[in-house]
Amino acid sequence: MAPLPTDTAPARVLPVIEISGSPLDRGRQYGEAVRPQLRAALGYYEEAFGQSAGLTWDQVAARAARWLEPVRDYAPHLVEEMQGIADGAGVGLLDVLALNARGEVIYDKSFAQMEADGQQAGEEPADGCTSFAAYGEASGDGHVYAGQNWDWRAGVADTVVMIRIVQPPKPTLIMQVEAGQIGRQGANSAGIAFNANGLGGRFDDAIGLPQTVVRRSVLDQSNITDALDVLCRTRAHIASNALLTCREGFAIDLETTPAGHGWMYPTDGLLVHGNHYQAGIPAPLAAAGYRPMSSDSLVRVPRATEGLKALRGSTGPDESRKIIRQAMSDHLGHPESLCTHPDPRRPLIEHWTTLVSSLADLTSGDYHVTAGTPCDREYQHLPWNLYDGPYGQN
Repeated sequence: MAPLPTDTAPARVLPVIEISGSPLDRGRQYGEAVRPQLRAALGYYEEAFGQSAGLTWDQVAARAARWLEPVRDYAPHLVEEMQGIADGAGVGLLDVLALNARGEVIYDKSFAQMEADGQQAGEEPADGCTSFAAYGEASGDGHVYAGQNWDWRAGVADTVVMIRIVQPPKPTLIMQVEAGQIGRQGANSAGIAFNANGLGGRFDDAIGLPQTVVRRSVLDQSNITDALDVLCRTRAHIASNALLTCREGFAIDLETTPAGHGWMYPTDGLLVHGNHYQAGIPAPLAAAGYRPMSSDSLVRVPRATEGLKALRGSTGPDESRKIIRQAMSDHLGHPESLCTHPDPRRPLIEHWTTLVSSLADLTSGDYHVTAGTPCDREYQHLPWNLYDGPYGQN
């Protein structure tokens, strides 16, 4: 593996936000803190949906209303939180809901059947994220690590924030999210980390829960079995991969789909997942002649696996962080590599990049992120420890 470059990108850190109180209060604090980023996100997605599907943002928000009652039935407190975000940012509830369901809008079967200006809405993009868990034999220093390269639209890079949510009696959360989203990837004070990867594939048009709601509900749990229960008992609207890791030294990966779930466990303490089905192809997709939506995932997963094997020789957390950053900076297949960079051959609105490379040390409680591609940026050590406060486990 090639060494990391000695020069780094201009110093940039992700904004850090802490919220607490009732769901409505938390939302208002959040919305006020991210008002400019949230409005920038609305502007980006309005342009993106306009160019790719001929839809106005008002049309997207109106269609997103289909998820309002299902979310209210399952988690009314999260609708309150979204309402607070809308109030704090000075936008509408459906605007916030649409930001939280932007993946569902992209992959939803009924959106794909809509035609606007001769185009089909919701065409599947080439998604990309690479998640990992390492502990036991795979971790030379004995720590439990979890993280991922979160690859998404380069146009929303400046809308990404780190948020800490204090919500007793539920665990305290640390997550990386697009401004206005109530859940994505992160870890909690119970020592559980959640990392995720898009899987793609069209299923039926039955209404399920948005991924942000499912993921937040997973991280709201205080033990691994309850977190798994959320994934197994809820019906998500679209397919997504969930990698759960816990402080005690355990990890499991679930490929969740509206048609059923597959699962897999680490090999010698190491588990890596990308954007193709690795545990098994769901029957509806197999029957339709499944092909991975992200062909580069077939390269990223083995490259990350090979790079992370070097952790076995680590003598401590400082060395482990260097090894992990090195592994997640791999450029084979550049620009659609493990460390993803914008492809100049594509229109600007379709540029992809690694928005955040995250690393949660579930043993020490330290949380590190890069504000962009890890190959040319150092880790930002967040000001919070996972186990700080009365609801931590130290």
